[in-house]
Order: sequence, then C-alpha cells, then structure tokens
Amino acid sequence: MEEQFAKLDIRKDENIVYKRTNLLVDRPLSYCPGCGHGTVHRMLMETLEEMGIQGNTIGVSPVGCSVLAYDFLDIDMLGAAHGRAPALATAIKRMWPDHFVFTYQGDGDLAAIGTAETIHACNRGENFTMIFINNGIYGMTGGQMAPTTLPNMRSSTSPYGRDVAIMGHPLKMTELIAQLPGTYYVTRQAVHTPSHVRKTKKALRKAFENQKNNTGISFVEVVSNCNSGWKMTPVQSNKWMEENMFPFFPLGDIKVDGKLVEKKEAVAKE
Repeated sequence: MEEQFAKLDIRKDENIVYKRTNLLVDRPLSYCPGCGHGTVHRMLMETLEEMGIQGNTIGVSPVGCSVLAYDFLDIDMLGAAHGRAPALATAIKRMWPDHFVFTYQGDGDLAAIGTAETIHACNRGENFTMIFINNGIYGMTGGQMAPTTLPNMRSSTSPYGRDVAIMGHPLKMTELIAQLPGTYYVTRQAVHTPSHVRKTKKALRKAFENQKNNTGISFVEVVSNCNSGWKMTPVQSNKWMEENMFPFFPLGDIKVDGKLVEKKEAVAKE
C-alpha cells in the first residue's frame, strides 16, 4: 500500500483524496492561525455546494471577525451595521422568500450590540439561518470582555478575570433563544476535531434544509477558540476550550423540529 501511494503524483487532481470546495475563493485566509472561522467557512460552503444552491443563497456578515467572510465565500454577501445582521436578513428573506439567507455573526455582535435584533428575529420566526461563532471574547478589536466571557476569564478589559458581582453573568444566547416560539432548530457545535466538524456540517445542512419548509429560525452556534485573544497557542486554546468553554456551553441539540430537547448530548472528547 505504501509503495502504491509513493508512486502517485499528488500534484494531479485525480490523486487528491480530499479537495477543497469550489465555493471558497482561492486566496489565503486572513484569520489567525488556529482560528475556527476557516473551518466553519469550509463546512458552510461544502453544504451549499452539495445542496446546489450557490446562486440562490445570500449571506449577511456584520462587524467583527465575521466581516471578513465576504473575502472568502463565493456567494452573494451583504455587510450589515454592527449587530444588525438579523434585521437585514429579515428584509432580504421577505423580499426574496425563495432564496436561502443566513447571517454569520460573532458573540460580541450577536449577543451584545445586536441582542435586540437577535431576540426579535427569533421571536418572529423569520425563515433564515443564523450562524453564531462564540469564542467568549471580542476577537477583532483587542480581546475585550464579551457577553459570553466566562466567570473569572481574563480579557483586556477584565485583566483580573470577569467578576460576575460587578460585570454580570455570561449570556447563554442559544439556551435563551431556544425558549422563543419562533425558533425551530437550535444547536451548539464545535469544529476543533474531525468528529465535531462532521456534526457541525450536519447541523448546517439541517438548518438550510429547514428553510425549504418555511419552519422559522434555525440557529447554529459554534463554540470556537480565539488563541490570539486568549494569549495561547492553537493547541493550548483548544485544550482550554474543552476544559472551560464546553462545561459552561455544553454541545448538542437544544431544540429540534420546534421542540426542546430534554437532555443534551454529552460532550465528546475525541
């Protein structure tokens, strides 16, 4: 077997076992090495490619690291003001109900300045997909404390750790919006291991399939790392995420087909 592979010219397309999706623009990613954004981009574009809906999909990215998405995704993209992506997505979906529409937002955007837009779009049951990248910090603007920053977690604006007595408790946006009648599918996933990547891709596929049936909001949270903001190496940040983020933000489906899931799936340690 080794001799067989040794004879292959890996420069030829037919010998490449796993090729990137054609829906990713052919340019280097500008995200920090080790960041989960690039992996989510790939899963998202693979999903759209497999569904054959590239020309019928519109994405909305607001302010934050998510704003860079339009540089890499070969689909129609619109930029929104900070936190206003759900409002813009609502307008797009109502104007073109036959299109697939999604927002791609970070925690500082979706859970801070955009809390009202998030809550009301979900409560109305707008028929689009929300993709929420949660790394517990403001990644682009200097590592400040975000609504999702964990208790005692350090940031540039909480250098001694988040003191809940002064700074309040972290928001669990996914559990919060799952209680709203307009949400149909709500899940929390990750992309730091192959098995979690597969689960995230499956969740994205389900979220876009739901739009065909006009079911209401599908909300996919992805717990990710921010090794730059956390001041760690990528390997260290993934380990820290498993040990600290996952216990507070447990992975798994929270609401499926409009019904709350009684017991979340256990966090895998693959």
